[in-house]
Amino acid sequence: MSEPTDGRAPLIEVTGLTKTFGENTVLKGVDFTTGEGTVTALLGPSGSGKTTVLRSLNVLETPDAGFVRIADASVDFSQLPRDKGERVREIRALRARSGMVFQSHNLFPHKTALENVIEGPVQVQGKAHDEAVADARRLLEQVGLTGSADSYPSQLSGGQQQRVGIARALALKPQVVLLDEPTSALDPELVGEVLGVIKDLARQGWTLAIVTHEVRFARDVADQVLFLDGGVVAERGGPEVLTDPQEERTQQFLSRILSVG
Repeated sequence: MSEPTDGRAPLIEVTGLTKTFGENTVLKGVDFTTGEGTVTALLGPSGSGKTTVLRSLNVLETPDAGFVRIADASVDFSQLPRDKGERVREIRALRARSGMVFQSHNLFPHKTALENVIEGPVQVQGKAHDEAVADARRLLEQVGLTGSADSYPSQLSGGQQQRVGIARALALKPQVVLLDEPTSALDPELVGEVLGVIKDLARQGWTLAIVTHEVRFARDVADQVLFLDGGVVAERGGPEVLTDPQEERTQQFLSRILSVG
C-alpha cells in the first residue's frame, strides 16, 4: 500500500472531495492518500469520477468542497479564503507540485519536440534556456526519442507524441506526475511503448497517479488501486484488488474489461 510506514506524512492527501456539474454530482466525498515514490491507479467505468479526481489534484477542475494537499502545498475548497489573491496563491503552489500528462498529448503543433519540453521550465519556472535545453535532451533520450528533438508533432506517431508529453511533464521536476488515460487515444500497437516508459518511471521512484483502463498494466505497476464507481471509492487496496476484488461492482467491471482486453 502507498501509506508511508516511516512516520512521514503522505505525499498526496485528499479528503471529502466533491464536484457537481449542473445536476450531476460526479464526486461524492472521495478520500485517499498516496505515499512518496508509489504508483496509484484509478480505475472505474466511464463517468465514475476518476478523471475529475485527477484533474482536481492540480485544479484543472475546481472542487466544490474537500481538501487537497501535495507535499507542502494545500487547498481547502470547503473554506473560503481571506481574499481572492490567497486562493490564487494556494492553487499556484499546488499546481507547481505536479506535472500533467493528458489523453491527447496537447502539444503545441508549431513547436518541435524539444521546444514543447522546454516551454514550461523556461516560461513558467524561469529556467535558463541552455539549462532547459540540456535537461530536455536528456529527458527525450530517457523516453526513447533521442533523434526526434527537432521533429514537429505532425511528424511523430501518436505514441511518440505521448512520450514527448511525458518528457514535458517531467521537465517541470514535479513531485507527482498525473497521467489521465495516457494510452486511450493511441492505436493498439502504440500502447506498449508508452506503458513501457511509465513502467520505467515507476522503477525510478517517481510518484505517479494514473487514470487507466489498462487493467493488466495497473496490476503490474500499481502500489495502490482505487476503484471508483458513482463518484465514490467503491474499493481500494493493493494490486490484489485487480485479481481478487471483494466488491461485486468491481468484479463485474473487471470481468467485462478483461473479457474484451
